[in-house]
Amino acid sequence: MYKWSKIIPVAVAFSFGNAWATDGYFSHGYSVRSQGVGGVGIALPQDALAAAANPAGMGKVGSRVDAGVTWFRPVREAEIKGNTFGADGTYKGNDSQNFFIPELGYNTQYSEDVTLGVSVYGNGGMNTDYKKGIPLFNSNGRRTGVDLAQVFVAPTVTWKVHENHTLGVSLNLAYQRFEAKGLQNFSNASSSSANLTNNGHDDSYGAGVHIGWLGEITDAVTLGATYQSRTYMSRFDKYKGLFAEQGDFDIPSTYGVGVAVKVTPALTLAGDFQRINYSEVDAVGNASLSNLSNGLGNDNGAGFNWQDAKVYKIGALYQYSPALILRAGYNHVDQPIRAGDTLFNILAPGVVKDHVSIGATWVLSPQSEVSFAYTHAFENTVRGQNSIPAGFGGGDANVRMYQDALGVAYTWKL
Repeated sequence: MYKWSKIIPVAVAFSFGNAWATDGYFSHGYSVRSQGVGGVGIALPQDALAAAANPAGMGKVGSRVDAGVTWFRPVREAEIKGNTFGADGTYKGNDSQNFFIPELGYNTQYSEDVTLGVSVYGNGGMNTDYKKGIPLFNSNGRRTGVDLAQVFVAPTVTWKVHENHTLGVSLNLAYQRFEAKGLQNFSNASSSSANLTNNGHDDSYGAGVHIGWLGEITDAVTLGATYQSRTYMSRFDKYKGLFAEQGDFDIPSTYGVGVAVKVTPALTLAGDFQRINYSEVDAVGNASLSNLSNGLGNDNGAGFNWQDAKVYKIGALYQYSPALILRAGYNHVDQPIRAGDTLFNILAPGVVKDHVSIGATWVLSPQSEVSFAYTHAFENTVRGQNSIPAGFGGGDANVRMYQDALGVAYTWKL
């Protein structure tokens, strides 16, 4: 489909970090500075990663380079109860647990009214690694899990269409990589059992569009709005017997609005609302158990039955001194995983709902700054309700997760 020779090396280099503090499997914030305010960014651009939240924000950050890395540690666990096949027990999916996620942004003020830039960032990603396997997924105690990484390279242009209003457009060039292990017990339900599991990593490429507006309504109030189209991806051919529509795994569309209010010269409060349309992608949104009879990999095959997610973010930014900016934030996402679908979601337990974060930026010189952010996602459990079918011994699967992340970034103003 879209195999760009120049994007592949960059995408692969940035894909080694394949899990993230998550709103479902989208990131809660796409730069260290944004993470520090709970992921807020639609009306509060802070760096050259601003295009990830709102392309129009690149029109307000000036000429600069931002680069950083975040250490991320998710803890995921599954519990099976009431199973007549003897699968009861607690299973820890943490054999791969420490991830390092880079970020990179560049922006230049091309003219008084136009900026050009590029942001490179990862989506939330998804990783589970059950070293001793899940008995209902394979019968030999083999390693079970999935590994999904999604990377965007977003060339962005902004136009200052009015003294107080900026429009922005990004072309989202996307790369994703996926692997599944230990799903042999689903072979009879697969439309292509040879392309169900244990086929190593497969690659997928695609593109979409992201548009945004940023308006300074008064000296103290800024509003923003953004829409990101569905990103149409090439199929995972090695896993066309797993994902609905013969391995199709598009990235869902999103939209959102934001506000930033300068309460005092030193204090800014901001908030975002975002909706992630998980259900529009069949591999994610199709029902799992009720669609299992349609066959994994078929057009109406089983998915993970994720609901669309509403995300609420609030943050505060405080200019403590000319050399120090302090940040804090909170992020809440509606639960995308349904209680009747926890069996499949042992592989993808993106169940955390509440994040808190703190951060800071130190000004080292007129051209250079260093920032950090710490985020904790509180433990949350989705308890299954008739989530294991009789053909797998019945009972329920409970899935739980919590997360910690610590990031650092460096800024060079051009």
